[in-house]
Amino acid sequence: MQLNERHQVVWKEPLIFELGAKGRRGHNYPSLTPEENEKLQEVLQKIPETMLRKDSSNLPEVSEVEVVRHYTRLSETNYGVDSGFYPLGSCTMKYNPKINEVLSQLPEVLELHPYQPIETVQGALELMYKLGEWLKEIAGMDAITLQPAAGAAGEFTGVSIIKAYHEFKNEGDTRTEIIVPDSAHGTNPASSSMAGFKTVVIPSNEEGCVDLEALEAALSEKTAGLMLTNPNTLGLFEKDILKIAKMVHDAGGLVYYDGANLNPILGRIRPGDMGFDIVHFNLHKAFSTPHGGGGPGAGPVGVKDFLKDFLPVPTIEFDGEKYYFNYDVPHTIGKVHGFYGNFAILVRAFAYILRLGKEGLKMASALATLNSNYLLHHAKNIKGFSLPYAPERLRMHEFVLSAQPMLKDTGVSTLDISKRMLDFGMHPPTIYFPLIVHEALMIEPTETESKEELDRFIAILQKISEEAYNGKTELLHTAPHNTAVGRVDEVLAARHPILSYRMLKQKEKE
Repeated sequence: MQLNERHQVVWKEPLIFELGAKGRRGHNYPSLTPEENEKLQEVLQKIPETMLRKDSSNLPEVSEVEVVRHYTRLSETNYGVDSGFYPLGSCTMKYNPKINEVLSQLPEVLELHPYQPIETVQGALELMYKLGEWLKEIAGMDAITLQPAAGAAGEFTGVSIIKAYHEFKNEGDTRTEIIVPDSAHGTNPASSSMAGFKTVVIPSNEEGCVDLEALEAALSEKTAGLMLTNPNTLGLFEKDILKIAKMVHDAGGLVYYDGANLNPILGRIRPGDMGFDIVHFNLHKAFSTPHGGGGPGAGPVGVKDFLKDFLPVPTIEFDGEKYYFNYDVPHTIGKVHGFYGNFAILVRAFAYILRLGKEGLKMASALATLNSNYLLHHAKNIKGFSLPYAPERLRMHEFVLSAQPMLKDTGVSTLDISKRMLDFGMHPPTIYFPLIVHEALMIEPTETESKEELDRFIAILQKISEEAYNGKTELLHTAPHNTAVGRVDEVLAARHPILSYRMLKQKEKE
């Protein structure tokens, strides 16, 4: 394959605050009539003195053309799922169909208000109710909330339900531990801790799955539950899942399903049938809605029937004639998000499921798994890479390579590899995760990438390997070379972030 480096546009673009001139406008509002101005002054006089701005806001004064060109130029230095392959393992960064975006922008969606009378939002409630019914069927759950605003928020909701359940059984003081495998998503221990539990980490076995002996040793009268992803972070299906669930249940704990890896099993097997009591969904992963840090994501939570009375309020119900909000949830954990969830995200997920249907979801899961194993077949044989844990087993939607051999042979690290990939216009995969794999590259192609794009990804890895083993290590250590921003000091950026215009100006004075 002919592989050319791609040179990103470099504009040296100033900040919007540094553009324009005093008095320049991008839009002119109509003048107020004398009556309107009088009413405005009356309103302004009612604003407390403490809420009035004391100094100038120092907003930029720019024309429309300056604004459009500024942000267009900035967009050309960015990278997103619309501009290229995004193989982030564990994140399922699939392409978002544009029809779903169009539907989410309809006035009937954008102009809704949560305080509208219930009879004026029956269509929205019907959509949410049906989406919930579909998600329950997909996951094998009995009840659901659409309220959580992200996957991590869904985790916290689910673990809070575990806590409320044990407190209801008067075991809250004794059931204080949540068991989490060492290959779990990083948010699992955080969610456990935030809910007030002690996190007990158990190791993986030599096959990369839950070590049953370690699990048995960790289980006790203190066990509140187990948080598990299946397939797991290595892309391996937990073949002992029924036994694992029984062990936890026999110890009096609940089994929680992290829905981050739901994509490869859609329409094929359900977490509820594996023994899970609680499931959270990442709508921005399996159901192709935009990602968002705490919103505009969505992380619905489904539960088995015996846990429905602990769900956040309100739930959405249908009495045969109308849809309504139900606040009569006896042991609810309360609200976990304002109002009823991120509605525009729910619209996108509804459209995605409606368009694909049962067979379409099964096909998506099949293609995601096929693409993953196609990449794995070629990538694991490139010099400098290896496949830790059960190399003879097929993976599901993702897999984790190790660049440990390349680091040992040439000094080229996983970080060097990922930075060099940027020079070819390719976003790197997730790196250095999970922690149980040294020099990890966690790769998930999703079902939306073509064979040609997968072949280009393989060719880039092959090219980097050739550079590493042919004495071009300095090229790799200093990559990227063709991007708008070169290699940054990541430690400095994390410890001393500059997050605003004011922070930048202050830094320039120092």
